[in-house]
Amino acid sequence: MEPEVHVRSVRRRRSGGTVQPTPPPLNLRNAVIYLGLAVLILALMVEGFLRDRPHQMPLPERAHATEVRSALSEVAESLQVVVSWDLTLAEPAGRPDSIRIKVVPEQQQRTFIAVQSSNQLADTLYIPAPAPGQTLTGVSCATADHSEVPSEESCTPWQYIRPAATAVAATDPAAINQIVIKPSGIQVDPDIDGKCLQWQRAHPDRSVWIAVNRTAVPDCTGPNRKPTVAQFCAFAVLPDGRRVKTLNSSNNSYCEELFVEWSRESYS
Repeated sequence: MEPEVHVRSVRRRRSGGTVQPTPPPLNLRNAVIYLGLAVLILALMVEGFLRDRPHQMPLPERAHATEVRSALSEVAESLQVVVSWDLTLAEPAGRPDSIRIKVVPEQQQRTFIAVQSSNQLADTLYIPAPAPGQTLTGVSCATADHSEVPSEESCTPWQYIRPAATAVAATDPAAINQIVIKPSGIQVDPDIDGKCLQWQRAHPDRSVWIAVNRTAVPDCTGPNRKPTVAQFCAFAVLPDGRRVKTLNSSNNSYCEELFVEWSRESYS
């Protein structure tokens, strides 16, 4: 007879979870050291920025006129000259009392003068327009006037061309009522240092014009921001009212654009 064996079951109690280690206490001495180093680095950066910053140069005592430009256009029987300028930087007390504008057309042997407030940067004067077939050249000047102090004027040359209404027609001249030259006049800037002539020689197959009668390539743009090259086109009005291009204005893209504009103006 086998002996009885008693087996006792033992249940292991599960733990409630993993015990997190307790972080070490904050070392106040190390924190103070790190904070001090950060403050020192920041102070060195600020000191270096202030030391390397360039010193501001003092402004001149008085402002002077500069960048003088003229824009010329025909108004009735006169030539409208819009003169614009700028002022150099100066101390607030160095602003001029007024601006004196002078326009001198060489062929007319006259001087046109106007005075503007120093707060203005442009003025308009009117001078007699040149006759058809003539060119008027001159200069426009601006002077910043200061009390009891000699002033230096700044000048820029200009010229205005009005063509004569003569052309070789593509049809019988006797059948033409009127010859029209477009544009009727145009402002042309001087070709300083011959830059435009050099550009034309380097680009014989290209036109200097970007927008007809308005802008040209940079090498052919003068100190007044006007083209240094003038080009005119001749058109004709026939007895029946039709408008045609003349021989010297045919097969020319510049004249083609002008002809379209002139036709729209005539029929509008």
